[in-house]
Amino acid sequence: MTATVSTARTTGLNASTTASSFARHRTGVVLVGALALLILGAFLIGGGTWPKSLTVDLTGPLGDVSDWIIDNRDTHPLFLYFFGHISNAVVLSVRGVYLVLLAAGWAGVTAAAGLIAWRVAGIRLALTAVAAFILCALLGMWVPTMQTLALMVVAVLASVILGALLGLAAGLSDRVFRSLRPVLDTMQVMPAFAYLLPVVLVFGIGVPAAVLATVVYAAPPMARLTALGLRDADAGVMEAAASLGATARQRLLTARLPLARKELLLGLNQTIMMALSMAVIASVIGAGGLGDRVYQALASVDVGAALAAGVPIVLLAVVLDRVTAAAGNRIGTAPQAGPAWSGWAVVAAGTVGAAVVARLASRPTWPDAWTVGIAEPVNEAVGWMTDHLYSGVPVIGGTADWAAHFTTWILDPVRDGLQWLPWWALLLLVAVLAMVIGTWRTTLTAVLAMAAIGVLGVWDPALNTLSQVLAGVAVTLVIGFAVGIAASRSERVERLLRPVLDVFQTMPQFVYLIPVVALFGVGRAPAVAAAVIYALPAVVRITTQGMNSVDPVVMESSRSLGATGMQQLRKVQLPLARPALLLAVNQGVVLVLAVVVIGGLVGGGALGYDVVFGLAQGDLATGLVAGAAIVCLGLMLDRVTQPTQRRTGKGA
Repeated sequence: MTATVSTARTTGLNASTTASSFARHRTGVVLVGALALLILGAFLIGGGTWPKSLTVDLTGPLGDVSDWIIDNRDTHPLFLYFFGHISNAVVLSVRGVYLVLLAAGWAGVTAAAGLIAWRVAGIRLALTAVAAFILCALLGMWVPTMQTLALMVVAVLASVILGALLGLAAGLSDRVFRSLRPVLDTMQVMPAFAYLLPVVLVFGIGVPAAVLATVVYAAPPMARLTALGLRDADAGVMEAAASLGATARQRLLTARLPLARKELLLGLNQTIMMALSMAVIASVIGAGGLGDRVYQALASVDVGAALAAGVPIVLLAVVLDRVTAAAGNRIGTAPQAGPAWSGWAVVAAGTVGAAVVARLASRPTWPDAWTVGIAEPVNEAVGWMTDHLYSGVPVIGGTADWAAHFTTWILDPVRDGLQWLPWWALLLLVAVLAMVIGTWRTTLTAVLAMAAIGVLGVWDPALNTLSQVLAGVAVTLVIGFAVGIAASRSERVERLLRPVLDVFQTMPQFVYLIPVVALFGVGRAPAVAAAVIYALPAVVRITTQGMNSVDPVVMESSRSLGATGMQQLRKVQLPLARPALLLAVNQGVVLVLAVVVIGGLVGGGALGYDVVFGLAQGDLATGLVAGAAIVCLGLMLDRVTQPTQRRTGKGA
């Protein structure tokens, strides 16, 4: 018996050693194989861009489909009795919420915001909410703010219902969970722009398309977190409920859902933030509201008008994020004195009272005399910057000079280098990266996604977009890793950064275009700059968290052995924080791509421009092809930067 155990242990040790040895030399084997294929391909295939013989021209079929939809939108039963009813329901819902907000007036809406914040999070956040809504009115953006809020209310309700139903099904069924997970994974890496064109094709330009695009974009986090909360319910509690004779429905209502409240509220928070971000971007397809003001201002390079509309967007984002986050943090704390309904009765009474008082005082709408115009002073400041900071600054140069140098020295060489590479060599490079960091499944997915871009006939524009993403990611990682490491090594730096990162992470993507246009003008460099600013908070947070999570015992041991601070960083913290750093890389890539695509609005060109052109000119075929290529590019980048845990051992 002892000999058998000893033999088994020896066999297991040998197998483990063999697996470890293979994993250690895996990268070398892959690189040697790739080099051999590269040499062989150079002789057999040669060079050149993606061959036209391997492309499929979809503009004709997509144009025919688009024409058929436009011609039959008012007569075909599918539109009359299905899509038409959905569109009408969306329009009536948004209009109804908007009319309620207008009827409540500025006083009623502001009072409701303050009282809800007070009920959920206390007096400090209540004052913040009141100040935020008053500032929206002071800037002359009350009506656009109410338009955006009405669209948000409808979109969030629909997203929560749809996401909760999908999450409920995935949380209770392993089969549904396995089927839904890859769909949610793919939707998570899709840039927001990719959601616009399909709904425009069916519903046309307007509020219905904007709301439905927002719902599709914002529902996945609710579905994912609902499923996570239900599946992670305490097994002991569930077993106790079952032993007491509770039915499956009773266990769901009395055990699973209460235990998943934190995840559900986190899903609500994420859904609200993504809905606001998408509602602003959806101004491109006729959503109206604050996003439309920003879009029109950016189109005419009117930075002052864009900022006047951008500030209320940021204020809405901050208030909504803080209120929902506070609601989630209160779960599990001691309940307030008195019945739960009494606080909400005060909220309702206060809202109605404020609205009635404002109407009796003949002030249901915010008076024009109380508004403050900031567009003209901001444009004057931008004009001064254009004259004094864009170029000619001694020693350091101007912002326009920096943008030009970044374009000439980095963006152009990277783009030209990618476009110079033979198409098959680029596919081989993608395969090598995916194989080194993942598995054969991720490799196959990444290569097929990249090849699909060539088949769609947008190889060069996609490589232009890819060059901007790579440049933006490089800058983001250099700055993000440095700041994250500094924050992990200094509590003071981390405390100073926390509120800044909180605000930056709640700002919708669209808003980041405003300051970069003011500083750098329009072009590819400003688009990359906006992407860097947008992605930095996530990279800094993940890096800081990963460095702080390193086992203190290991740190103390290295310190006791005489390791210096730099040695600890290089030989202990960075290696042990590798999973977090790889996650930071992945998130940085996905977030940079999302804004680089939107940068087509400010001269970023490439695929983003094709999407904007397709939406603006009604050329949906061009826009849809570019949108599909963006999805493929995002999928490829996600797969080559997302580490996949390899399973080793028999039966793994």
